[in-house]
Amino acid sequence: MTLLKSMVPKRTRRLVATKRVVSVAPRPQEKIVGFNHAGPLCTRLREQGKVIVHCHGTFDLIHPGHIVHFEEAKALGDILVVTITGEKFVNKGPGRPYFNDQLRSRWLAALWCVDYVVVIPYPAAVEAIECIRAHFYCKGREYADPLTDLTNNIGDDILTVQRVGGEMRYLGSILFSSTRLLNKHFDPYPPEVKSFCQLVAQECPPTRFRQIIDSFAKLKVLVIGDIIFDKYSTVEVQGLTSKNRILSGRFVSEEMQAGGALAVYRHLKEFTQHVKLIGLTGTEPWIDGLLAGFIGPEGDRIVRSPDFTTIVKQRYVEPRVEGKELAKLFSVNYLNRHMPGEALQRILQEHIAGEISRYDLVLVMDFGHGVMEDIVRDYVQDKAPFLAINCQTNSNNHGFNIINRRYRRADVFTLDQTELHLAVGRREIDFGQELTNLATHLGSSYAWLTRGAHQTLGRNCVKGITACPPLDHVVVDAVGAGDAFCAVASLAAASRVPLNVATFMGQLAGAQAVKIVGNAEPIRKARLLKGGTSMLAF
Repeated sequence: MTLLKSMVPKRTRRLVATKRVVSVAPRPQEKIVGFNHAGPLCTRLREQGKVIVHCHGTFDLIHPGHIVHFEEAKALGDILVVTITGEKFVNKGPGRPYFNDQLRSRWLAALWCVDYVVVIPYPAAVEAIECIRAHFYCKGREYADPLTDLTNNIGDDILTVQRVGGEMRYLGSILFSSTRLLNKHFDPYPPEVKSFCQLVAQECPPTRFRQIIDSFAKLKVLVIGDIIFDKYSTVEVQGLTSKNRILSGRFVSEEMQAGGALAVYRHLKEFTQHVKLIGLTGTEPWIDGLLAGFIGPEGDRIVRSPDFTTIVKQRYVEPRVEGKELAKLFSVNYLNRHMPGEALQRILQEHIAGEISRYDLVLVMDFGHGVMEDIVRDYVQDKAPFLAINCQTNSNNHGFNIINRRYRRADVFTLDQTELHLAVGRREIDFGQELTNLATHLGSSYAWLTRGAHQTLGRNCVKGITACPPLDHVVVDAVGAGDAFCAVASLAAASRVPLNVATFMGQLAGAQAVKIVGNAEPIRKARLLKGGTSMLAF
C-alpha cells in the first residue's frame, strides 16, 4: 500500500484526498425553514423513507439538558426537526423570551444533531405537530406527569400526535431550567422587578404559586355591578374636511366587547366556575345574542328593564400598529340621564337577597351607572360575607362616585391615583399613608392603589405597605387593566394570600390585560400561571 501511494504524484494524491471529502454539512442558516415551507419539506422526507423526529419548545437559553435531549431524539430517526414558539406567542411573563427568534433559531441550527429549525407562529404546539407530522414527538421527562404542565397543553399534544400517526417519547437524562438560569445569571427584568420577584419567591416558590392559583377554583364569587359594552370602531383618518374642518375617517371595522362587571365576570370564570353576575341592562333587541355569547345559560340574574338604556361606550380608534399603543381618537357614551328609581332598585335587591349569603366573595364593580344606588349599596354592605369594592371615576361621574362617600365598609378595595386624590380631597399626598387611612376608615384587610406605569401599592393590617413595580412597560391598550387586577387580587384576598404574593398576582393580571385591545378576551389562567412561575424561578 505504501509502495502504491509513493507511485502517485503528490498533486494527484491531493486531488484524490479532496474527492474523498464530499459530504459538506449545511450552514446553520440553511437549516432554518419557514413555517409555510416546513410541511411540504417533511412530506418529501417521509416519501424518501426518512424517519422524522420532532422536538418543540421555547429554547430561550440552550443548556446541557437540551443537548442531551436533542441527541437522544436524533438517535430515534434520520431527521431531527426542532420547532420553537415565536417570540410574540411566548407566555413566560414580561421580558421573555430573552433572545429573539433569529438568535434562538441560529444557535439551534448550529447543533450537529439538529437538521431543521422552524419558528411556529402559534402559542401552543398543536399547529407545529400538525405541520411536521413526525414519526416521533419528543418532550422532556418532566412532562410525563401531566400535573407538571402549567398550560394543560400536553393532553392536546398527545391527541394531536396520535391523530397524525406519530408516537410520544419522553427523553432527557439531564434536567436544567432555562428560566431559572436566565433569572439567576441574566437580566430579563429591570432590577426593581427582579428584586420584587425574589421577595415574592421567598414566600411563594413556583410550586406554591400554582397551588394557590388552583385553589381559587373552590371559591364562590358573586359579581354585582354595571354591565358595560365597549364598542371599538376602527377608522383610518383621512384628514380634515375642506369646509367645516371636521376630522374625516374611513370606516374599517367594528367590534362589541364585554366591559364593566361583565368583563370582570369573564376574568373570574378563568379561575373558578362558581361565579354569578347580577346586573342591569335595557331591553334592546341586539343585547340578547350578546349576553348569551358572553354569559351562557348559567342562570345569572340580569335584570332587563325598558326604562333603562344599556350602557355602551364607543371608542373610535386608528388601526393598530404592531409594537405601539392603540391610538384612540374620541369616544361616545350611551348612558342614562337619570339613575334607576326605587322600584328597579328593589328588584335588584331581591335578586341579590336570594344569592349573597352563598358566596365566599362578593365583588362590587361600581362605575356609577345605576346599579349601585342607595338601596342596593346599603343592602350589599350589610349582608356580604366578604366584600371587595372597585368604585371607579370616569368622565360621566367625576367628583361624584367617590369610594369613601358612597361606602362605609370594604374588606378589600382597589382604586387608582385619581380616585385616591378625590377621596382625600388634596393634590399633594403621601400615597402610602392615605391608602392606610382609607383602609382604616373602611375596615379593609386588603387595599390596593394602582398607579399605572409607576407602581402599585398594597396594604393590609398585618404587613403594612408593599410596593410592586409594573411588570411590563409594553402597553397595547390600558382599558380594563385595573379591572383585571381587581379580579385576581380580590380572589387572592378572599383566600388570605400574603400581601406581596397577592399584589404580584394582581400585577400579573394587569400586565396580561394591557396586551389585549380593551376586553376583547379575558385574561387566561394558563398564561398567568406560566408567567408567574417563570418570574419566580430563582
